[in-house]
Amino acid sequence: MCRVAFQGERGAFSHMAIHQLLGPGVEAVPYQQFELVFRAVAERQVDSAMIPVENTLHGSVHENYDHLLRFDLPIVAETSVRIVHNLIALPDVRFASLQRVFSHPVALNQCLEFFRSNPQLEKVPFYDTAGSVKMLAEEKPEASAAIASALSAGLYGCKILKRSIEDDRQNFTRFVLLRRKGQPDAPAPKGYKTSLVFTTRNVSGALFRALSAFALRDISLAKIESRPLRGKPWEYLFYLDLLGHTSEPRVVNALNHLGELADMLKVLGCYPRWS
Repeated sequence: MCRVAFQGERGAFSHMAIHQLLGPGVEAVPYQQFELVFRAVAERQVDSAMIPVENTLHGSVHENYDHLLRFDLPIVAETSVRIVHNLIALPDVRFASLQRVFSHPVALNQCLEFFRSNPQLEKVPFYDTAGSVKMLAEEKPEASAAIASALSAGLYGCKILKRSIEDDRQNFTRFVLLRRKGQPDAPAPKGYKTSLVFTTRNVSGALFRALSAFALRDISLAKIESRPLRGKPWEYLFYLDLLGHTSEPRVVNALNHLGELADMLKVLGCYPRWS
């Protein structure tokens, strides 16, 4: 059975992303830290990893972009999960008896309208959304509930008191699947995306010339973001997603062109685009 690492407890949204992309017939293996997830793949403890890289409300997960540069693990697929926050409690708990709600601080802050409508409920920060449901099942605190995914409710024998209590229904997180080099690629639907990172000299017009490698060949860019370059104050890494496959002649030419201009260029992955 394929073993896929993720950060968090079972029932986390990363766990949902694994099911969504690969189906239920894989073993999801939880780790407490993102770095440990990357190391697990690199050291062959697992076959692959599911990593969040971007959220529509909070932007990029910068730690994981740093790990993508550090670890030589190519992106082979992507998926997007809508973040649906549910109020979850033990089977015998009623909504009217609740006093406290546990969850990750980000999840609590994404349900502010719910808490404004229910001022009797105390928000209690916890290290993980699914972990808060696991805690309910194990410790059984009185008058308590958690905010997490529907998957976590089923895994830990709890029930959903209220569904979809998030403020914004257009809250999505983009996940990428990582594997070691040489492993078979994921099945390919229509369209490919290529992710890369590069640096340029800190001179006038350098970024304009770098991006012209794609503009001159009508290559669409899905994302571009700068990150500080460690050890070089006020210099930056540029992370970029383009629509196309590295075997296409126009993409080959664009990457060769960029390679002539960049101080450093690394392709992070070429993979089927999530539709």
